[in-house]
Amino acid sequence: MAKDTEKLIRQLSLISFLMAERRPVTALEIKEAVEGYAEMNDDAFARRFYADRAELDSLGIELKVDKPAEGYFDAENYTLPPENFYLPAIEFTDTELGALRTALALLDGEFAYAEPLRLALQQLAWGQPSPLAAPEERSVSLAITATAGGRDLSHRLAKIETAIFRRKTIVFDYYTMGRDAEETRRVDPYQLLFRGGRFYLIGRARERDDIRVFRLSRIRGKVAYASKSEHDFTPPKDFDPRVYATRADWQLGEPVGRARIWISSRVDWLVERHFGHVGTIVPAGEADDATDATDDGIVFETTYSDRRLLLSWVLGLGERARIIGPAELVEELTERVRLVVERHSGTLDVSPAVAARPGTGPARGGDGYEPAGDGQREAPIRPERLARLMTLTGILVQAAREARKLDVEELCQTLQVSAEELREDISVLNIVNFGGGNYVLYAEVQGDQIEVDPEPYGDSFARPARLLPLEAKALVAAIDLLGEHLPEGSLASARAKVVAALGEDPAGGGLQMTSARGDDSEIARLVSRAVAEHRLLEIEYYKENEDEFVGRRIEPYQLLNGHEGWYVHCFDAERDAPRSFRLDRIRSAEVLDETFEPRPGIEPDIEGWPRTGEVPASRAARVWVAPERARWAREERAVIEELEDGAVVVELHYAGETWLAREILKEAGDAAVLEPDDARRAVLEAAEALAGVVRG
Repeated sequence: MAKDTEKLIRQLSLISFLMAERRPVTALEIKEAVEGYAEMNDDAFARRFYADRAELDSLGIELKVDKPAEGYFDAENYTLPPENFYLPAIEFTDTELGALRTALALLDGEFAYAEPLRLALQQLAWGQPSPLAAPEERSVSLAITATAGGRDLSHRLAKIETAIFRRKTIVFDYYTMGRDAEETRRVDPYQLLFRGGRFYLIGRARERDDIRVFRLSRIRGKVAYASKSEHDFTPPKDFDPRVYATRADWQLGEPVGRARIWISSRVDWLVERHFGHVGTIVPAGEADDATDATDDGIVFETTYSDRRLLLSWVLGLGERARIIGPAELVEELTERVRLVVERHSGTLDVSPAVAARPGTGPARGGDGYEPAGDGQREAPIRPERLARLMTLTGILVQAAREARKLDVEELCQTLQVSAEELREDISVLNIVNFGGGNYVLYAEVQGDQIEVDPEPYGDSFARPARLLPLEAKALVAAIDLLGEHLPEGSLASARAKVVAALGEDPAGGGLQMTSARGDDSEIARLVSRAVAEHRLLEIEYYKENEDEFVGRRIEPYQLLNGHEGWYVHCFDAERDAPRSFRLDRIRSAEVLDETFEPRPGIEPDIEGWPRTGEVPASRAARVWVAPERARWAREERAVIEELEDGAVVVELHYAGETWLAREILKEAGDAAVLEPDDARRAVLEAAEALAGVVRG
């Protein structure tokens, strides 16, 4: 029998023995009664028992130790208080259970933590309708689901997840985009962060003795442990992972400066709603340098670690924003706008092509999805086998008490295991005892069914066990990924109940999830209600391309997340066609009393623009990218030509020239449209207009 299997039998038997005895027991009693210890000599037992206790403790199953005033190890008494093993009862409402069921249905098979999520929900729903059944109708679609994104990334993610839990220093080769260099890194991993459709690692870089952020897709090769020690580091007590989850893109590193930005009254509400938490805001008329800005709008002050990302954000707002300090940042913005104008005036000379790679590039943003061989996306984070065995034990005990047989295929689906794995798990559980030769249960696979001893001695497992750290983390991660975007609602209240039952917030245990770009929760709740109740929704929508507000009365069908954030997918009667409106562009919304009868066939295509970030294409532009930015382009875009001087040409699909001009402005002078000519002229006109604002 494998050592890992022997350890699991010992640990489960130890839990069962202590829960059955309900009294302090000595180490000698444990050695004699618990499966797996009896054949050991005293030294081996002391080592194994200590290791098993330490591992159970790390999983949140803490044995209580009563030590004598004086004495030896074998004089200690041990108990397992019920509250240290059982999951506190959580009274979910039907609505909350429905929301959790929807969360799993949306993420199942498409979420890096999908398997531990299933086990968590199985435990939480003990004695209530199972949340594992798929909801009858789908009112949310997900293009971004926090899958690892390919086999290599899956392996890295799984290794790093384990390293965070075990506090193991890791070693890997990392490609630093800014320096165009690949170097070996030794990192104490503190936290995984999912934001903008990508996974990041936050940890202390040993070489720099400072906290750094690493993008998983830029790790090269395998991730390895730096030592064979059980633990290598202790995370600092003052490390707050929430800081990184709420920072703006330009703030992920250490701050290097503070910018003052004038924001037009056209979009001040948007900046205040989505970025107010990463800076300070004052009305423009009350700002100290109000004479340098117009009197309307606001002055937004924010720290930055990446000046180019900050400039890109400001340029993307076009004439509705400009930097007013510090002077060196104003100068750089002016120079970059001048460069956009210059590169779109006349003809742009580019070096000859040395290679063409039609169609190459990521599926989305550099961390594209790579299906596994069976067509299913990988779920690389597998739950601890101990958690799976405890869940299976509860299911088997419950079936025995109800004198019913279990279907093998159905149980395999519930636990996401193969039939062979299920048989192995049942064989392990048949050995688990609670002392004195009394076994917890006996189950037998008979064809396509499982029969369990009708009188098991499994009272210890007749209630759901507490969530182990990984299951708790997966559950809260799924809730945080979906936020307030379920028409069923109640994910927030379900999360609060879970955290209260666990006694701590699992999000601080190594994983932070973000999905929406900015806070759209208030709008999301209104839209969700309208979707759930089939009510018309009246919205005031900001059309960024035209810089105008429009009113729309829509039939909302689904909430949809994508590369740029969350949308409401609807039928727009005024346009007599389906439309998708970004939630963060809805300034206000009102749920009307008037209901509507859902129309057939109003489903969004999540494989298109939501996943790629490109608008529905009617034309394609050839865009030149400067040599110093080419490596970013290779990661983000579909490269169609490699040029002799290191520049590249990418293909960018667009439906409107205003959108295309904004995307080129965001490149801050490092990109230029080559063709078509009318697209070049559109960018030039937008840049010249912006140059007037910057100078003015």
